[in-house]
Amino acid sequence: MNSRLSDRTTGSALALSSTELELKRKTNHHTWASLLSLFLWVIVTITATVGFAPTALALEYNKEILVEADFSGRDLTDSSFTKANLRQSNFSRANLNGVSFFAANLESANLEGSDLRNSTLDSARLVRANLTNALLEGAFAANARFDGAIIDGADFTDTLLRPDEQKKLCKLAKGTNPTTGRDTRDTLFCP
Repeated sequence: MNSRLSDRTTGSALALSSTELELKRKTNHHTWASLLSLFLWVIVTITATVGFAPTALALEYNKEILVEADFSGRDLTDSSFTKANLRQSNFSRANLNGVSFFAANLESANLEGSDLRNSTLDSARLVRANLTNALLEGAFAANARFDGAIIDGADFTDTLLRPDEQKKLCKLAKGTNPTTGRDTRDTLFCP
């Protein structure tokens, strides 16, 4: 009888031993899976934070009244301000590449150092606007009014202007654009 009890005890010990081994194996598996998951989460977070530059969202401010609004230093690429009232608004050092200011009121707006390349300024009112060191390369400004605008250092390369506005701007033109190194008078084809 002792022999049978001994066999049962040995069998129980072996069964217990294999159960413990299985439990340890599962615990090790879960530990490694958790560590790997944490590691991957850290890598994805770092990559998302550092590796990808945020893209600008094109926004629509069409027909909005934004008098004295502050857009300074913002990236507004391809946004639209069609027929918006932007009188005395601040767009200094803003990225306005491809922005539509069609028929917008930019009277006394601050556009100093802004990037207006390929923007639409057709029928815009830029009366007394500050365009100091602005980059207007390739802008469409037919029928835009620039009466009393400050254009020191502005770059009008390939900007479409009415001949009478171009003559008015030539009377005011002086300076060199710090970004492109082009003389304002040269970009306006002033005599």
